[in-house]
Order: sequence, then structure tokens, then C-alpha cells
Amino acid sequence: MENSNKKKTYLYKRHVNLGAKMVPYSGFIMPLQYKSSIVEHMNVRNIAGIFDISHMGNFFLKGKDSKNLIQILTTNDVSKIKIGQAQYNCMINDKGGIIDDLVIYKILETEFLLIVNAVNIEKNKRWINHHIKKYKCKYVELTDSSQEYSLLSIQGPKSLSRIKKLTSILLEGIDFYHFKIGEFAGIKNLLISRTGYTGSKGVEILIPNKYVEKVWDEIIGISNITPCGIASRNSLRLEMGYRLYGNDISENITPIESGLSWIVKFNKKFIAREILKKQKIKGVEKKLISFIVNETGKIPRMGHPILNWDKSIIGKVTSGCFSPVLKKGIGLGYVNINKLKNPIYVLIREKCILITKVKLPFININNI
Repeated sequence: MENSNKKKTYLYKRHVNLGAKMVPYSGFIMPLQYKSSIVEHMNVRNIAGIFDISHMGNFFLKGKDSKNLIQILTTNDVSKIKIGQAQYNCMINDKGGIIDDLVIYKILETEFLLIVNAVNIEKNKRWINHHIKKYKCKYVELTDSSQEYSLLSIQGPKSLSRIKKLTSILLEGIDFYHFKIGEFAGIKNLLISRTGYTGSKGVEILIPNKYVEKVWDEIIGISNITPCGIASRNSLRLEMGYRLYGNDISENITPIESGLSWIVKFNKKFIAREILKKQKIKGVEKKLISFIVNETGKIPRMGHPILNWDKSIIGKVTSGCFSPVLKKGIGLGYVNINKLKNPIYVLIREKCILITKVKLPFININNI
């Protein structure tokens, strides 16, 4: 009964038939893993894997005022991207907190596609519509197409070579964070982008729901690519230090605090600009750190306390997992930066485990 209110993607039956363990995730029933999340993880790092990420939301923002509205609502500078290019960005509230992190695709000069997190679809829609009315944007139209499209992510160093026979588009010719619109698996006008959440080479394909089973079957069958679940997607993104909304970023955390100042451009006007500028100049007390667990077999998890040299609590873990590449526990967490002094520990099952603060990403990938 617990799962009765959860949504299903159009590939739900495919996942079940492939033996996936299905679990609730972001309001959907999603595949956690098929056989082994570690095997799936390493397939993506060494060969190729495919993810159903159709739970993600997608909005189309059209009209001559659409770019100006995006500029006000987000921190990155969307004027810097050209047609056929994508940009990682974040939408913030009046206090500088992150409403959502998203990828923005420039379709035309007056049309943008926003790929947003599933848990934030309704919230984002309200926020954007509120500001369309607030700024009296006559020439902006927001369309929520989340129920109309599915999204597949094919990732791994051999991903492009495995699927190239399914399209006439030269996939290797698409630059990172760029996209093409064309035919794939016999379906016309699909958006194919060189983006992903794993750090490995790959593409993401936006597909009308009625065609997604056909595209999935072609990729799985003809290209012999391993299906992967959300467990491996999480460990893959964490090895790269990519933030997860609801864990590492939220409306109570600013881009400066979360180490995302690189997507905050102060050369333009946007909501809470002065608040973030002050944080950038004066510094912040709470800041995201990344760390490796020194002791083998100890895995940090969300909520585990982070301790200072004197065993006093200075923060907590927001994301943690076992890294199949490093074969160690890795994690992200927020700490009081003014109290941070080595050695530092994470409290796992009432035991203080020594951790080492490191720079992101945890691993280096050279196949983008």
C-alpha cells in the first residue's frame, strides 16, 4: 500500500522484467539495482550503462522575455550560452537558498528547456509563474512537459561507440554540455545532449513517452548496454562530488556554502545577488567539505556527525557511500569552517572514525 501513490515511469514493466529491485524514489517507483550496484557502477566507469531518469521534470520556457526571466531567477549567466548549448545552473530564493539545481538548454533565442529535479517540479512551477506575474512578463510562456517526455542516460567510456549505429548524428562531434536534435533509433526530433550525472562520457536523450520503450529496447538489445539503477547512479555522482538536492543542497543552503560559487555570476542582476556577494566577500561559517574515510569497511551515511580533533560535533554528513573505484568510504558534509581543525572524524555506530579532507572530485575521469 505504501507504494500505491507513487508514479511509475513508462519503462516500469521493462525494469521488472529485467529483475530490477524496485523502490520508492522522488515520488516514483524506480529500479534500485538489477543484479549488483557495484557491477553496474564499474560497468559505467569501464564500459557503458543505461539509466531510466524519466522521473526528472522538464519545462519549456518560451517567448522573447524568457531569457531575461531566467537571468533574474538563476545565478549563472544564461546569456553566455548559444543555441545548441546547455548550462548547469541553480534557481534561488530571496535569501539566497537553492530552490533547485537544474540544466538549462538553449533551443532557440526565445526558447529554453529546463531539466529539473523530480521532487521540485511543483515548487519550481509555482516560483516561476509567481515571477512571471510579478514582473508582468507578457512574452513568457511556461509549459510543464514532465508528463509527456521520458529521459534516458547512457553513460560510460564506450557509450557513444556502442550506440552510434542507432543514429546518423556524429555523437563524438557533440561537445560536452552541447546537444543536437535529430533521429535516434528511427525516431525523429529527439534531443541528444552530451550531459550526465556520472562524470563518465555519455549522452542523455529526451524522448516522447510513446517512443521510449522502443528506444530502450534498441539500446539494450542492439548496443548490449547494461541497465543500471539509482544506487549506482548515486555512487557514480558522489565519486565526482556532484551535489544531490535534498541531501547536499536545499533552500537553507546557498551556492556559496555548497561550493557552487563557480555558477554564481555577479556581472548580472538576480534574486539575492547582494546576499550572495556579501557571502563571497566575507566568507561563510557553514561550508561543504569532501572526505575519504581512512578505515576500510566504514561507510559514512547521511546524518552521521562530523567531529573535530577534540571529538566535539562540528557538522554532519549529507551524502556518503562506498566508492567502488577507490574501495573506500567517501562523503560530503557541512561543517562550521571556523571550528574545523585536524584531525577530524565521522561518528559511525558510536565509533569515531578518522577521515581525511580532500578536494573534489574524488576520482579523475579522462573520457568526457
